[in-house]
Amino acid sequence: MKNLRLVLLSVLFTLIGISLNAQVKISLDNKHSSQKISKHIYGHFSEHLGNCIYGGIWVGEDSPIPNINGIRSDVADALIEVGMPSLRWPGGCFADEYHWKDGIGPKSERPPMINTHWGMVSEDNSFGTHEFLELCELLDCEPIFAGNMGSGTVREMSEWVEYVNADIKSPMTLLREKNGHPDPWYVKYWNIGNESWGCGGNMSAEDYFNNMVRYSTFLRSYPDKSLYKIIVGPGGSDPGWTEKLLKLASENRKMNMFNAISMHYYTVPGGWAKKGSATDFSEKEWIVTIHKALGIEDEIEKNIEIFKKYSPRQKIDIAVDEWGCWHDQEPGSKNGFLYQQNTLRDAMVAALSLNIFNNHCDWIKMANIAQTINVLQAMILTNDEEIVKTPTYYVFKMYKLHQDAILIPTEFESPEYKFEGESVPAINISASKNEKGEVHFTLANFDPLNSHQIEIPVGDDLNFSYGEILTAENMNDFNDFGENEKVITKEFKKASVNKGTLLFEIPAKSILMLEVK
Repeated sequence: MKNLRLVLLSVLFTLIGISLNAQVKISLDNKHSSQKISKHIYGHFSEHLGNCIYGGIWVGEDSPIPNINGIRSDVADALIEVGMPSLRWPGGCFADEYHWKDGIGPKSERPPMINTHWGMVSEDNSFGTHEFLELCELLDCEPIFAGNMGSGTVREMSEWVEYVNADIKSPMTLLREKNGHPDPWYVKYWNIGNESWGCGGNMSAEDYFNNMVRYSTFLRSYPDKSLYKIIVGPGGSDPGWTEKLLKLASENRKMNMFNAISMHYYTVPGGWAKKGSATDFSEKEWIVTIHKALGIEDEIEKNIEIFKKYSPRQKIDIAVDEWGCWHDQEPGSKNGFLYQQNTLRDAMVAALSLNIFNNHCDWIKMANIAQTINVLQAMILTNDEEIVKTPTYYVFKMYKLHQDAILIPTEFESPEYKFEGESVPAINISASKNEKGEVHFTLANFDPLNSHQIEIPVGDDLNFSYGEILTAENMNDFNDFGENEKVITKEFKKASVNKGTLLFEIPAKSILMLEVK
């Protein structure tokens, strides 16, 4: 019925002479294009939750599934292809019940633990510090460790830093050598706790500040191994937490105790009580999802204003180290495993979020989508030996050309996409220029009915080089096991440069990447 409605509306508009195409003129501010889009904006998050680690990343050395020292080969290949720059681990809420020493040494001697946050399942600790860092080396990505402030100790986190970073003889470096790794890895990025206002300890901002200062004091930067410390910021819409925390840091002259403050923002279409199906949704739910996802920009800008108030010299970065869509778990999946499918709607949320992060790259230096495999808005789904690359995966693959490129600010007035009382800008864009002089545009058109004519002045010395498009026949389409992919990137050729202007039409419900050089 939905497709029939769109067809009938299209015919009706044609008959009465209303064009489905609106012209959008986008201007580029090349004079102020000096901010680098940190590659770490394209980071990922993997927690000991459901089958993200066990069955997703890790199958063990004896598994019949092809693996590299226990790490799934197909998953590793896919993550290398998508260009993962950094990976946050081991949580999430799990981080504040994880004791790292239980996950080192011979696997037969590692004690099991109960994952009390996610499914009340027993874990054997076979995937620990060494395995995670081997994964990061395999993927050529930076590790991000989330330290246990909630149920751990200052000494425990301090010794973890020493274990992985120090090259001076000590009990921790001797233990590392005993466990088969005499040389340090150097882990630069450290979360001091996770969601300490909630599952990480239910602390007040004042309690967290005092604990953070104590922990940060003992997280040592060993010679030539300086740490980048990320402290707990707000979850969703709570700028009050940021205000209290930074006020305390400013008044007590402790702004030098950290480098970045985190933000967590989940797009929950139906609200926390009934989030809504990942695949069975209406156009009303489609536009509500887009509207809620766009809300992250307001939250970012609220926090930036607080940063400017307490740190006018911009010494603090933002790390949006948990973000993405949160739907109801799939029927029949294990409770607490947060397994959900991933449609074109999720791809749209990924596209607009990355565009927003790019456009605020002067403040946002890191972001981590939740989560990499089999959990929430995953890149990849696995089922025994099978693997699926989700629509979100293909967005990240399209957008990786922005990594470490220079942002080109854009200005335009978007047409509105409206449906049943909801309204959002139809078009979303970011642009960048790399060291080779190639310019890349990434655009999303959220309107499931209307295409839009786009004009972008690029100058006489640039020509259209290459394009990719991600769309599907239906907004509910997804990629599934044993079936041909319904949502996958394809080459886009319908663009040209005429008299210094890039001209193209962005189809309804589509995501585009265009290159001019």
